[in-house]
Amino acid sequence: MLIKTHFLITIIGILILISNVEHKVVFVIVALMATFIPDIDSRYSVVGRRKINRILQFFTKHRGITHSFVFLILITVLLVYVLPIIALGFFLGYGLHLFGDSFTLNGIQAFYPISKKKASGPITTGRKFEKVLFVILLFLALFILWVKIF
Repeated sequence: MLIKTHFLITIIGILILISNVEHKVVFVIVALMATFIPDIDSRYSVVGRRKINRILQFFTKHRGITHSFVFLILITVLLVYVLPIIALGFFLGYGLHLFGDSFTLNGIQAFYPISKKKASGPITTGRKFEKVLFVILLFLALFILWVKIF
């Protein structure tokens, strides 16, 4: 899935939860940043292009451990104890990225390394179906925003 689609899915999640969050600015910033993190294992992604990430990419494959709900839960539990103010935003942004990728043809190994079974769907990254989905999600986000404002 393209990063703009991940970003939009995370914005929808933020809009749904924001009224129940105490530290709203921190929540929004962390959630939006966290949606980029799973693709750190790809040298072609926004965050993975940085040369410092080549070290991690040497030891991982794209859509491996960083695209696992096991990894998400471990990092989130760690954050709950170390930096609890960012844990929910991190969980939302990162988790929605994984959720989105689980609907692509390439899918994700959702419970890697415990299980290597793939969760996948019909979306080909960057193709027509994702573009249509993006437009639908954009209208959904605008509708939710409109409902929240009025």
